Amino acid sequence: MLFTAELNSKTLGKDIEVNIPELKVNQIFTTDSDGKISGKIKIKNLSLWSPEDPKLYSVELKLDNSILKDEIGFRTIETSGKKILLNGNPIYLRGISIHEEKTEGGGRANSVEDAQKLLGWAKELGCNYVRLAHYPHNEYMVREAEKMGILVWSEIPVYWTISWENTATLENAKRQLTDMINRDRNRANVIIWSIANETPHGDSREKFLAQLADHARFLDSSRLISMAMEVTSAENYVNRLEDNMNKYVDVISFNEYIGWYRDVNDAPKMVWEIPYNKPIIISEFGGGAKAGFHGEPNQRWTEEFQEILYNQNVNMLDKIDGLAGTTPWILKDFRSPKRLLNGIQDYYNRKGLISDNGEKKKAFYVMKKWYEKKKEEWK
Repeated sequence: MLFTAELNSKTLGKDIEVNIPELKVNQIFTTDSDGKISGKIKIKNLSLWSPEDPKLYSVELKLDNSILKDEIGFRTIETSGKKILLNGNPIYLRGISIHEEKTEGGGRANSVEDAQKLLGWAKELGCNYVRLAHYPHNEYMVREAEKMGILVWSEIPVYWTISWENTATLENAKRQLTDMINRDRNRANVIIWSIANETPHGDSREKFLAQLADHARFLDSSRLISMAMEVTSAENYVNRLEDNMNKYVDVISFNEYIGWYRDVNDAPKMVWEIPYNKPIIISEFGGGAKAGFHGEPNQRWTEEFQEILYNQNVNMLDKIDGLAGTTPWILKDFRSPKRLLNGIQDYYNRKGLISDNGEKKKAFYVMKKWYEKKKEEWK
């Protein structure tokens, strides 16, 4: 295993002792002129971290009279053709998108308890994976997910149309990317760095995002790079994904809202053309419903409408070659000042599978059943 560490200052000749007691590892490394250490640690009988067995080891670094302690898991993540391989084995990412908002009543979710509640709902849904959108969430969320065996997509807020040619904007994005990676690079459950969400195509956008992808790989070449793309070509019932960023990402991800932003009965007719030999994650899909509002299946905002939308979407997505994961939008209803529909939205985005007060909608159980099926298929 390759091990690296870095001091806060560029100090040459400092001895750092690395201990992993359970694995009987005890080695001393000496810093170079940049205050860095690196080398190989020989480990026998290592248990790899996985959603089924989220094994963490106590790791200690000693420098003079200071001791730094952490719990760290070990695993591999890579792609092979249209598959994502965790520890060398194909995995289907049964996911959900999450905003950093408390489970009941709104407000910022920023505690261990908040993380446990949100992630507990994800586990109940059948998830082994979450998309933390559209910004890096607090550290409690990532660490609790690691303990619970939940993989993570972590993202910076490069979203819609921004100043693609502004160098200060690029430096801001790079700084956010650096901060996100530096904080969570030791978390075994973080497998994807996402550099953008729903960005319109153009030369300046592609130059901007290509630099972010290169920067992410420079900082951490051990994880996968992705971004939430948009489907750009739709004719009749054929949707074709064409994005020049395909060559910069390891996983092709895109958002689709068939049934919500077009007719709910369109999903069974859809054909998807994705001309890339890479794994595919549907980073968003879904539609809105107000919990407790019932009616005919074709009546928008009812739980019945959302239930049918989800049933038709999962049947449609099942036909996509190379589908390796899904993160529907979104776990729970969240506050949104642009959602003004009186008596329905009331300043909430109602696309949650769970209401802002913790009520599970009918669509929750559609996804739960589908993920049970996926779990069996991918054993």
